[in-house]
Amino acid sequence: MQEETHFPKFPMHFRGLLLLAGMYTLAWSAIYAWLGPFLLTWMGMGNYQGGEFYAPYFGVFGMGVGIVLFFSAFYPVSWVWLILIGISGKLLTAVWFILGCVPEVGWNKRSIFHLVFNELIWLIPLIIIFLRSLQVKNFLSQSER
Repeated sequence: MQEETHFPKFPMHFRGLLLLAGMYTLAWSAIYAWLGPFLLTWMGMGNYQGGEFYAPYFGVFGMGVGIVLFFSAFYPVSWVWLILIGISGKLLTAVWFILGCVPEVGWNKRSIFHLVFNELIWLIPLIIIFLRSLQVKNFLSQSER
């Protein structure tokens, strides 16, 4: 009697979420790269005077993370490491924002909103997608043997 194995599936909406996460990250990072001082003045509710937080570098790094997430949607099972790089990049931008930007603009509703909805909330679906793609990749490598 042959034992049935459950084939894990990688749904198409996971690819859509990867594309969306990449485009969303790319768009917000482009705003930081090109309009950083204006965005920080708005985010600081008028309290930002300019400082050590280099918004263009933050934006360029975030644009790189967005591009990585976007490209990971094309072959998410084969390029599972790209999803992991994207997750690591989102974590790094969140830490960078906390350590670099928050001391200059302060904790307020705008900075908390940016941190939660643009950096941290994306970690939940990205981790779920990473785990599923890893599960599918492991199943495919075991079935080849």
